[in-house]
Amino acid sequence: MRGDNRSDQGKCTIEVDVDEAAEVEVRGETARVHTLSGGPSRFRRFDCDSIMPTRPNEFKFTGVDGRGRVTLVQDPRNGGVAVVRIEDPKGGREGYTFDLEWRGGGSYGGRGGYNGNGGSWNNNRDRHQDGYNDRNGSSYRGERGDHNQNTYTVTCSSENGRRQTCEADIRGSVRMVRQFSKSACRQNDTWGYDSRGIWVDHGCGADFEVGR
Repeated sequence: MRGDNRSDQGKCTIEVDVDEAAEVEVRGETARVHTLSGGPSRFRRFDCDSIMPTRPNEFKFTGVDGRGRVTLVQDPRNGGVAVVRIEDPKGGREGYTFDLEWRGGGSYGGRGGYNGNGGSWNNNRDRHQDGYNDRNGSSYRGERGDHNQNTYTVTCSSENGRRQTCEADIRGSVRMVRQFSKSACRQNDTWGYDSRGIWVDHGCGADFEVGR
């Protein structure tokens, strides 16, 4: 993130890769992409110069690039969350870019978004990095400078009790840091990891810290 994290005004430029249809939710410094249909949607870029406040006084959405339809379906002035829907009418993947700009607003959002079937990105590092995200609930959130910068967080959820694998580079350490599902998450039983990434099963949903 560039500039004053809590400036009176700001702008985010977001680029996602979409197959058929997806929604992107932005709250504070976090973005999450939710695949509605087609192949898994992925972030290409999430670049903000400030944290978007909850209920900004002024807000502007601008579609920049992409062959399909890009629509603001929820204005953050009505609830603190911006939701953009992308509908791609042609076959194959396409990159879509849009800008969110705001002015004013007194408080700032934190984490939020869909807990399954999507990917998320927390833009709280000064240096842009690539993120892992897929249709099964994988996410990327960078750590602030006062935390261990050699780790990132992956969110993975077993939808409808089915086994899901979330893409991650597991050459380092992997540990569960927060369970959000009602079903138990037990290592080597309902969650684990292999060469493809982190897997969850039987309704387990949790955040996992991955070492680089």
